[in-house]
Amino acid sequence: MEYSVRDPCVLSGSKFLKRQHSVTSAVCAACLLISVVLSYAGLPALPVFSDKQEASGIHFRHHGNPTSDKYLIETMGGGVAVLDFNNDGRLDIFLVNSGALVQGRQLVVDRSRPAYWNRLYRNNGDGTFTDVTEKAGLSGVATRNYGMGVATGDYNNDGFVDVYVTSFGANVLYRNNGNGTFTDVTQAAGVAAGGWSASAGFFDYDNDGRLDLFVTRYLDWNFSKNEICRDKNGVRTYCAPAHFARVTNILYHNNGDGTFTDVSQRSGLSKVPGKGLGVAFNDYDGDGYTDILVANDAMAQYLFHNNGDGTFTERGLEAGIAFNENGAAISGMGVDFNDYDNDGRPDVIITDLAKELYALYRNVGRGNFDCVIRQSNLARISAFGSGWGVRLMDYDNDGWKDLFVAQSHVMDNAELLDPQLVYRQPPLVARNIGGKFVDVSDQSGSVFRQPMAGRGAAFGDLDNDGDIDVVINVLNDSPRLLYNNASRLPNHWLEIKTVGTVSNRDGLGATIKIVGASGFEQWGYVTTTCSYLSACDPRVHFGLGADDKASALEIRWPSGTRQVLNHVQANRILTVTEPRREEAKK
Repeated sequence: MEYSVRDPCVLSGSKFLKRQHSVTSAVCAACLLISVVLSYAGLPALPVFSDKQEASGIHFRHHGNPTSDKYLIETMGGGVAVLDFNNDGRLDIFLVNSGALVQGRQLVVDRSRPAYWNRLYRNNGDGTFTDVTEKAGLSGVATRNYGMGVATGDYNNDGFVDVYVTSFGANVLYRNNGNGTFTDVTQAAGVAAGGWSASAGFFDYDNDGRLDLFVTRYLDWNFSKNEICRDKNGVRTYCAPAHFARVTNILYHNNGDGTFTDVSQRSGLSKVPGKGLGVAFNDYDGDGYTDILVANDAMAQYLFHNNGDGTFTERGLEAGIAFNENGAAISGMGVDFNDYDNDGRPDVIITDLAKELYALYRNVGRGNFDCVIRQSNLARISAFGSGWGVRLMDYDNDGWKDLFVAQSHVMDNAELLDPQLVYRQPPLVARNIGGKFVDVSDQSGSVFRQPMAGRGAAFGDLDNDGDIDVVINVLNDSPRLLYNNASRLPNHWLEIKTVGTVSNRDGLGATIKIVGASGFEQWGYVTTTCSYLSACDPRVHFGLGADDKASALEIRWPSGTRQVLNHVQANRILTVTEPRREEAKK
């Protein structure tokens, strides 16, 4: 049956509305009773996420410092990264702060107070973290940039992950020195960008073994261009993106000597300006070259096909992802590029604003996608959600990639603009059952009943126990550290860490196929670029269900080398090093 977001069946069936407006002790008790009944009925128990931020030692609060002038940047930050900066095998956490807006002779961004610093927290391995920001040199105190997002990757192939922070103003590239400290090499590297940068990501678009850098830019906006915007009733609002012109994204080519060259024009990307927020990478047509997916706000979504000769062609409309199934533009914010239906082809999920429905596009091959918002049940689930950080990941280790979304409306006075809208919203987790999603938020922990202004979200195995945990950077609030307990349940798992030799050191861009002992097949893609303004664990996680081993594990490296491992035991983190070409030929 076809229905729209205004249909009664969607309105009454929205779990989001129930969680926002009708969560009572009776409802919670009912949810618990349902879980007990399901357990006794022989159905699998579901994982639960626990927020352990208070006991973690992470004392961070994002500061967007909203003003009565409602500058649009105030509501858009900030990002978060999970990364192993010191190579101790544990994921650390980097949180991007924004800053204060100070009016003097002119409006400036103030990052001088410690409350406005970015923060790096080292994972101690016992559930706690230590603030090592000052020693590492990552505070951002010396800049006047209003912080937005973060990208991670080993751009110089020295074995240590580097950090790139995006902002309104200028971006900063920090080279990891390998001794717990970082050096700002932005000017020497030539990657400061400028204007309003949002998400960014490292990837090797020409397969030369060096990581290049892509930066989305949002709008042609600055303080002098800020407008006074109101709704039909005269309520002051943040101005919609339609008030500002499009701007070009930026592609930097890695020269291999510590410098980058802006190839946005040469590659053809500058011919297609947009209003870019999220970015993700994958090889959607299987030609061996990484393609670029950009989530644009209130306009067509972009899919840049990598032509393999250093140029890109925008094919969003041709491929079927530019608009939703009604031919309308969506407010694209967060994005993921992953295979949710296990057919070997990467699919697309793009989050947007309430009443637009989260857009899921199924890759049907030959460069084409079908919009499957309704067929996948996302219409009911996302009718009133406004999504930012997003990931298709197997949260219950059953072999199917589920959906996690950090949520909140962009307007901090959303309730005044429309009684059906809600500003602060709980996150969403939806279980993938054979290609259809079921909202299981109510059964997944108390954090899913806690409204927040979720923005960036990073995903990775923080405690190395075999399941995916989540860190959410919350606008003007403390972050959430959501630990998953799926590893305590019966399903098996496997995590793959790739180390390139001919390919880039991280192995970013490698495609992994895994075949369980039962013959069940899955595919994963090595990337740190994910979500919204954020960077994720480069290790590829697979849930194996009842299979206690993988009968085969095949990696297609960016260099073109194919590597096969047989009879791989489950429940471990496996490091796989790319064979050199002479070894691969043997």
